[in-house]
Parts: sequence; C-alpha cells; structure tokens
Amino acid sequence: MALDPIQLEVLWNRLLSVANEQQTTLVRTAFSTIVRESLDLACGVFDTRGWMIGQSLTGTPGHINPMATGAIHFLEAYPPESLEPGDVLVTNDPWQTAGQVNDFTVLTPVFRDSKIVAYFANCCHAPDIGGRILSAEAREVFEEGLRVPITKLFHRGKPNRELLKIIRANVRTPDETVGDLYAQTSSNAVGARSLLQMMDEFHLETIDPLADEIIERSEGALRKALQGVPNGRYLHEVASDGFEEPVLLKVAVTVEEGDIHIDFAGSSPQSPRGINVVLNYTKGYASFAVKAAISPEVPHNEGSFRPVHIRAPEGSILNCSEPAAVASRHLVGHLIPGLIFGALAQAIPERVIAGGADAAWMSIWRATWPQTRQPANFTLFQLGGTGARPNKDGLNTTGFPSGVAGVPAEVMETQAPILQLKRALRTDSGGPGKFRGGLGQATDFAHLGHDTWSVSGMVDRTKYAAPGLQGGLPGQLGEFRLNDEKAAPKTILWMEPGAVISMDPPGGGGYGEPQQRDPLLVLQDVINGYVSIESSRKIYGVAINYLGSPSQRVRLPGHYEIDFEATAKLRASAD
Repeated sequence: MALDPIQLEVLWNRLLSVANEQQTTLVRTAFSTIVRESLDLACGVFDTRGWMIGQSLTGTPGHINPMATGAIHFLEAYPPESLEPGDVLVTNDPWQTAGQVNDFTVLTPVFRDSKIVAYFANCCHAPDIGGRILSAEAREVFEEGLRVPITKLFHRGKPNRELLKIIRANVRTPDETVGDLYAQTSSNAVGARSLLQMMDEFHLETIDPLADEIIERSEGALRKALQGVPNGRYLHEVASDGFEEPVLLKVAVTVEEGDIHIDFAGSSPQSPRGINVVLNYTKGYASFAVKAAISPEVPHNEGSFRPVHIRAPEGSILNCSEPAAVASRHLVGHLIPGLIFGALAQAIPERVIAGGADAAWMSIWRATWPQTRQPANFTLFQLGGTGARPNKDGLNTTGFPSGVAGVPAEVMETQAPILQLKRALRTDSGGPGKFRGGLGQATDFAHLGHDTWSVSGMVDRTKYAAPGLQGGLPGQLGEFRLNDEKAAPKTILWMEPGAVISMDPPGGGGYGEPQQRDPLLVLQDVINGYVSIESSRKIYGVAINYLGSPSQRVRLPGHYEIDFEATAKLRASAD
C-alpha cells in the first residue's frame, strides 16, 4: 500500500485519536485515584508483529516504553494462532513489562474477519498487589506481592474468574484493583472498536503497511536529529540516596553518525533492598531522555527505539537479576534522564535542562475511618521542581520525567481519614541561576481518627541535591519528617494518632550563573514568594527593599522595589 504524505498524515492523526480515546476510556472508568487523578498509566496501539505504532497523548515513560518492548513477551507466550476473539492477556511480571509487581499490563488482540490485525495494550499502577505495603524494605521480589505470569484475563469474552479470585484474595483493595483491570480491558476494547471503524472507513485490509511508514519515518527522523549532535563519547555520573548506602549511577553516551549508544557500566551493583531497576525500565527512561533532548517532536514507537542502543551490566542497579526486590525502582530509574542530560550537556548544552527533583515522591497511607471502623489504603504522588531550562525557569512541583500528576487535597481527604494541614511552595527551594530551578513543595499531614496509622514514604534527594548546569546552583534538598524530626524514608512508619508527617519534595537545579539573572525577574520571584529577600541579595546580588509594614499579611507588588545602586555594587563586588 503506497501512501502519499496527505494520506499518511490523515491516517496518523486518526490513529492518535484512537489511542487517545483508549486512554480517555481508561481514565473515566478506573476505580483508583492512581489512574483517575495521577494518570500513572500508558496506552498504545501495536501492529501484528507486536511493534508499537503510537501512544496516547499522555502517560509515563516508565509505562509506555517498557510496555512497548514488553509486547513481544506476550506474543511469545501466546502466538496469534493460540488466540481467539474475546481473549485478553495480562501480566505484572517486573522483568517483562514496567519493572514492579504493582504495574499490570493488559494486552488485547484485535480481530477482523477471524484474523488478528492489531493489538491494544495499556499499563497501570494497581492500588495494591499484596505482600508488603509498597516500600523499599523487601529483600526479594517474592515479598513484594502477587506476581502474575502472562496469562488470559478473559477467554472468549468471559473473565478468568479463578485468576480474579486469586487476585482479590491477595490484595488489600480488591474492588479497586480488580475494577481497574476491568477498566483496562474496556479501554482496549474501545480502542479496538475505533480502529476497526477506521479500517472500514479507509478500506484498509491491514494496518501493517501504515505501521511500516510510521516506524520508518520515525526512525529516519531520529537518525537525522542525532546527526546534529557532535560525534563523541560523553561521560557523567550522579548519586542518589539509596537505601542503606548511596547509589552511584554512571553513563557513557557515544554518538556516532545517526546512532546513540548508552552504557551504564560502572554503576552500583544491585541493592539488597527494593530500589533495583530491571533493564526494561532502564531502557524506557533512557530512550525517553534521547527523545526529550534531541527530537521531542518524533513520536515514540518502534522506529524511534532503533537508533538508541542501551546496555547495563547484568547484576547492576540498572539491570538487576531475579529475584531482586524492585518495588521502589522509580527512585533510581527516574534519575536516568537527568544522568543522560548531564552527559549530553557537554555536546548540546542549549538543548538539555539542569537536574531536577527527578524521582516522584510516592507515599502509601493506611488508616481507619473513625465512624465506620473501615480500613483505608491510599496512594499519593507528590512532585518537586524540574531543572531550569537554557532559556526558561524550571517548572514548580511538576512530574518530570515521570509525567504523573499530584492528587488534590480534597480527593485524598474523601478517600482516606487523612487531613492535609499544609500545602505550599517552598521559598528558595529552586536552584539559583540565570534561570531558576522549579520549586518544591511543603506539605503536612495528620490522621483524622484516634487509632495508629502508617505511611510508606518513598522519597529521594534528601541527601544529594539536584545539580545545576552551566554555573547554576543545586536545588534545595527534600525533607521527610515525623513530628518535625527526621524520619526514615523508604520504610513503613507506624504513628500515634496525633502525629504529623511532613513531606517536602526538593527543588530543581538552576541554569547559568545566578548573578546573570535579570534583576526584574528576581524582583518578581520575591513578590511571588519564590525567593526570599535575603537570598536575592546574597545569591543573586539584587538588593530589594520591602516598603510595607512588617506585620502586614497581604503584601502587594507595590510594596517591593529594587535598589539599583546597591545592586550594581553587589554584582560588581561579586565579579
């Protein structure tokens, strides 16, 4: 089938709309706030070979890309001739999909005239999967919950009730967990229906030739973009908090004539705790980093993966071997894009951002409703600041590279007897620079009842700050406290009824020398509460006077002014 450019554009956009309809169905039918509010999910369409053609508009790289490469495992376990209309496959095997047992991937074959013409898949974080409450404390994957091999969730349109009984009996949130699996199945069905309508409308017997066009063009576009990066070998390393000891991540990025090789040799060995990353997840975030830095406009699909070659030594923290514990793999895996950006900054500093908070702060809360005595189990995502960009400030409290969203306080308080006492941006948390890093947030939580309650706080960057770039300074460290005392992260904390938990995600690093920042931008930061008057003078060399009353609670922009003479002296002395 020969496609002219106009036909290709029409079909490509129609295919994207099908994938977006698939995701919309998933979000609107999901039971858990993890999917509905935080969008911790991925949706995509695949050709008959199991190659991803396109994905929905949003979704996390840690789900999208591992799901894309994981589809091959489904086809190996269930070849096309073994499938029938109405069959739906499922797994949460960490080494075959998204790297932890909490992530269920559901794949559905699309039949047309008794022949498979495509596949739809999606991946979602389940609210619970049994075992330990999600943390980094486990020493083996067997402790982390129920592990489902690739199997049929539905057979000829009928649910696998024995599998669902096993899942329900092993999780703390049976209705939400199984409800989400039904939502995942429904979303694939909606995608399949819309794809078949598209094929009928455009008289397509197969979508494989369309897939070939999309994949080949994506591959060619990425190779062309890579040719704009100077050939060479670029090294970088970063440290993260780890569990019992810090974790070191190293990368060597080699660019050569339209290909990019990413080698993580020298990174820490796999951990005895649950912060290990499977290779599939490592590849997912590494390929995302290449897309983000080099060709953000190129769609993520089989073609855009081909020029990206990724290696991590087996048994290392980024390619762990079974049965390593992996539940909190995002605390290390989310650092991968920033690690690669640090290497690419030596070649294309104008196209990468400074280090950010990176790892999404994820907490699991358990408490008892005082009126009904019913238990509640709630997952909360919180986000720090992104790194500053070459020509813009970083974003405040934004999920990068994960793409997950935070949860409104009102939603949390209706789902669990947890009271949010505080949620505010952290002044001075963004790394200073010509362009300032994004701010983190300060949040406090209390229990509404009179029983003990618990939180599993999966947090990072409490010891190693987000680095700045091109002379920018690091962002502020994150803080995790119980009753205003430092608390143990990545573990399950049991607390008395009157306890207060503080979770303050970190800020992003700055880009460029702070003293090069426009004084008017510093003034605006002070007015907005992003930067303190003290920091504006000490770090940015900008003297700002507050003209209002010290007791004034509402401070307007007109209450601040720049002392330009003092500013000139401050910056001259810094030179």
